[in-house]
Amino acid sequence: MGVVAEAWTWLTTGANWTGETGVWHRLGEHLWFSGVCLVISCLIALPLAFWLGHIGRGGALAVNLSNVGRAVPTLAVLVLLTLTPLGRQSGIPTIVALVLFAVPPLLTNAYLGMREVDRAVVEAARGMGMSGGQLFRTVELPLAFPMVLTGLRMASVQVIATATLAAMAGEGGLGRIITAGFHTYDTAQVFAGALLVGALALLVEGVLVAASRVLVGHGPNGRRRTT
Repeated sequence: MGVVAEAWTWLTTGANWTGETGVWHRLGEHLWFSGVCLVISCLIALPLAFWLGHIGRGGALAVNLSNVGRAVPTLAVLVLLTLTPLGRQSGIPTIVALVLFAVPPLLTNAYLGMREVDRAVVEAARGMGMSGGQLFRTVELPLAFPMVLTGLRMASVQVIATATLAAMAGEGGLGRIITAGFHTYDTAQVFAGALLVGALALLVEGVLVAASRVLVGHGPNGRRRTT
């Protein structure tokens, strides 16, 4: 209980929230890194997943190749990138490592969502004379949207939790609070930093779950409501 109480004291001390090393500044850096990585990941993964799911070819290979990234530790990728010429560019190693980490869930879920669309519905739409673009926009994408949101939620939480590694490359974010605590042997600060990261990940998860229910009308069982 001693560490928990000390961490609470650290979190409720106003001086720890202000300035360039304060929580608010580090939170802004963390959200910026996470947001940039998610936008880039979506721009890479979603168009590819939609196209492969639409044509129905090559998707399994692409998904398996992207999942290889899950087997490679993000920290190892980050360290290797910092030793390359990219390491001289501020923020680039962290962004590249996090994008590689975020692409697999986005690509996998979007592709599966496209392929799980009822083929009878697709064929009926084709029989009505819909073009490929019309079929994608009005049939496939709306029906695949819940799975796309699931992939986005998974990627968002993973990136926010993993963005703490940016501190290992000398970048900002909530991870700097944790590493600063390690350097000064301040266990309470380390614990407080970990709590902040966990709380942020849970908050984002909750917001995206709520947004998913509003946008696609999902009930607890994951099926579209008919009311």
